Amino acid sequence: MATPSPAYLATIRGIDRFTEYTAYVFCLLNIPLIGANTWEVISRYGFGEPTEWALDTTTQSFGAMFMLGAAYALSKGAHVRTDMLWEGFSDRTKGLIDTFGYLLFFLPTMAVLFWISVDDFFYSMSINERSNTTSWQPILWPLRGVIPIACLLLFIQGISEVMKSVWAARTGEFLVHQEKLEL
Repeated sequence: MATPSPAYLATIRGIDRFTEYTAYVFCLLNIPLIGANTWEVISRYGFGEPTEWALDTTTQSFGAMFMLGAAYALSKGAHVRTDMLWEGFSDRTKGLIDTFGYLLFFLPTMAVLFWISVDDFFYSMSINERSNTTSWQPILWPLRGVIPIACLLLFIQGISEVMKSVWAARTGEFLVHQEKLEL
């Protein structure tokens, strides 16, 4: 078995650790999500006074948590694949497919989405964009700001995935174990 250089492994492990650390930090978004839902239930059913803000708070914190967790899901191999075809391929073939997929589609898409979403974020700030879902009408630019952050995190994790895929294409062996989700 060939061994990758220490710098190659350090880069992959550094990116993967960074992604895992950010996922733990983003788990804190569960606090407003749980808090808003709990308060809404108590307020609505205990006092007969539903809140105006719980829907928007829940929607925005869940949306942010979902987007910011995408890079972690990528690092764990939890994104959707067509398994009935994928499982029949050798590790070398999987590495080749992933390498081309990441280089031709994934990384360019994340770069374009990042560029567009940064512009949308600044525009949203400049017009003080607000939600019209409820009468509370909270500002939307913080949620708009999550989109370029999520794209950047996905791009960074994508670099690690490309490096793992290149190694698998070269040697027929994956460097890092990908979790398999059993249902």
